[in-house]
Amino acid sequence: MAIVRVALPVPLPQVFDYTAVDAGADDVGRCVKVPFGRGERTGLIIALGDEAEVEQARLKAVHHIQRGVPPLPADWLELVAFVARYYHAPLGEVVALALPPGLRRADGVSDADEDPLLDIAPAGREALAAARRASKGLALLHTLAADVGPWRRSVVRAMEGGEVVGAALRRGWLAVVGGEQAAGPSATGALPKLTAEQALAVDAILAGGPGFRPWLLHGVTGSGKTEVYLRLAAQTLAQGRQVLMLVPEIALTPQLEQRVAQRFAAANVVSLHSALADGARSRGFVQALTGRADIVLGTRLAVFAPLPRLGLILVDEEHDASYKQQEGVRYSARDIAVWRARQRDVPVVLGSATPSLETWYHARSERYALQTLNQRAVAATLPAVRCIDTRRMKLDEGLSPNLQAAIAQRLARGEQSLVFLNRRGYAPVLSCPSCGWVSRCPHCTANLVVHLADRRLRCHHCGCDGPLPHACPSCGNQDIQPFGRGTQRVEARVVELFPQARVLRVDRDAARTRAQWEKLLDTIAAGEADILVGTQMMAKGHDFPRLTLVGVIGADSSLHAADFRAPERLFQQLMQVGGRAGRGALPGEVLIQTEYPMHPLYLQLGKHDFDAFARMALQERRAAGFPPFTHQAMLRADAPALEDAVEFLRHARRLAEERAPEGLRIYDPVPMRMTRLARRERAQLLLEADHRGLLQAFLGDWSALLYRQRTARELRWQLDVDPLEV
Repeated sequence: MAIVRVALPVPLPQVFDYTAVDAGADDVGRCVKVPFGRGERTGLIIALGDEAEVEQARLKAVHHIQRGVPPLPADWLELVAFVARYYHAPLGEVVALALPPGLRRADGVSDADEDPLLDIAPAGREALAAARRASKGLALLHTLAADVGPWRRSVVRAMEGGEVVGAALRRGWLAVVGGEQAAGPSATGALPKLTAEQALAVDAILAGGPGFRPWLLHGVTGSGKTEVYLRLAAQTLAQGRQVLMLVPEIALTPQLEQRVAQRFAAANVVSLHSALADGARSRGFVQALTGRADIVLGTRLAVFAPLPRLGLILVDEEHDASYKQQEGVRYSARDIAVWRARQRDVPVVLGSATPSLETWYHARSERYALQTLNQRAVAATLPAVRCIDTRRMKLDEGLSPNLQAAIAQRLARGEQSLVFLNRRGYAPVLSCPSCGWVSRCPHCTANLVVHLADRRLRCHHCGCDGPLPHACPSCGNQDIQPFGRGTQRVEARVVELFPQARVLRVDRDAARTRAQWEKLLDTIAAGEADILVGTQMMAKGHDFPRLTLVGVIGADSSLHAADFRAPERLFQQLMQVGGRAGRGALPGEVLIQTEYPMHPLYLQLGKHDFDAFARMALQERRAAGFPPFTHQAMLRADAPALEDAVEFLRHARRLAEERAPEGLRIYDPVPMRMTRLARRERAQLLLEADHRGLLQAFLGDWSALLYRQRTARELRWQLDVDPLEV
């Protein structure tokens, strides 16, 4: 009778002992079903025990051990243990976060390949030779015959006419090719010629050798960072190793996903992200675990993919806030990727046109090696950035006469323009000028946003939704007015100003699903839209050669934000969205409407001088004592009543002060900026230290003490290490 130690997804920092008749050392790393309380839970065996922490007679027996897939390896168990230790989260919750649903439930998971290699069968070549009339199937065969196979089914489906791949298989024109017949992972087609800077970056990173070394690939927008990634990946695959490639949001980067699949058509490219169906995500995870996946491409959760042949980690747009989990276990996938590269002794490449200041500081202090791409790969020059001084201008729904004239010029030349406003909806708030009523969310410290297209009021935080009132709910005045502007309102005015233009709005209301988003991208790429009105969805990695003008509305609001990271995010956002302009043969221009045209941030943006901005921002942070010169942790609490959350934090502060080492700074509990969210009141307590080790040592003891405190059932608390928002 063996004793197994199981990590369960419960908010307790401990593992639980069970008995298993037939358990052995090879069961460590397997998922199990166990009795827990009055029900059943699934967890993970992390170790075998010599003796239990409770009496043997009180131990319950394991119900089921999942042996249909290989156990998770020791390095993976070490990875989740590190995440639990660094972010001070229960190990069981980290395991539940890292595992796909099928494995987490300890269900049977098939690792059958749903994206097999295909090639033209003899019957297909006969059909091509004897073809007398055109058909979609024959057109697809003609396309394939012009290239060298085999190809992944997903790649064939992405080709023109690829929707008939199923019919071609049924007719015997295409056949599934066994993996042993494939030539192995290899790049297909003619490779683009590298620029001198790209070649230098590839050679330098490869010359660094196979061991651990973190690299920052700092390249201006359009400089060809993706091509550098692909060349490094090709070298890694040629050595028989696996590649892990992280992207901020898979739904926003279908171009990259398709490009990777087409470049490595003979490789098994697996996508891992939360939008996948449970079965597909579990199969991809198992293919990574068994070594059958050559490239794993995914969002932050893909950092937990088990990769026995891992040889390279790539993190695209490493500055993006999407890499930081904001609920549950608040981990940073970028930071875990660096730790994992060190653990597995492999190189990690962090790429960005606007690196986070933490990463930039590491590169300048030579903790990370730096490679720069200062020239665009296709376009001759970077777009010209100019500020439009709006202090004495009358704006037409946010549009200045200068911006309108610039859009008209692009229309006359048959070029595309983007009006960028990072606020969706029609207007941020509905108000009554008679009594002062405002459309506030009943559940949050936020306003309900006007969505005029479907005549609804919506909260963008909790999802509260209601009809647009015909009159003021307070005084009955029918003259209620929307104040401010969002993408819908700007879109409506652009349509009025340019009735001959094809106007397309690009935001999360227009693209709620991946299919809708890809349709929008296809419309833009085909030149079927003249003026785009979009949010930050347009800022990430898209390449539209005919887009030559970007006009920015409402950028100044971030200059006055309370969060010390707001200027950094503004600079990153403007440089990224501005980089969409002039990526082809046509020159680009970025026009920023502002009341502060001489602000240093805008001046440095106009020069495309990230280095100058980073130096200025780091000097300010050093003087103020902000990261990366200090290290922070935030204890947050929420409850139905604000006083309950604040009282818990006061108690936590007293416990901290009793044990605080010298050098630890503990601030007062305060309500969060958005105090009420989804009917719960929220408060926070900030801790800070100049040395990471000092803060981590204290958090380990303090968090263990907090878990032992008796709290009201309605109160919840979370510890956020290295918080992004303060």
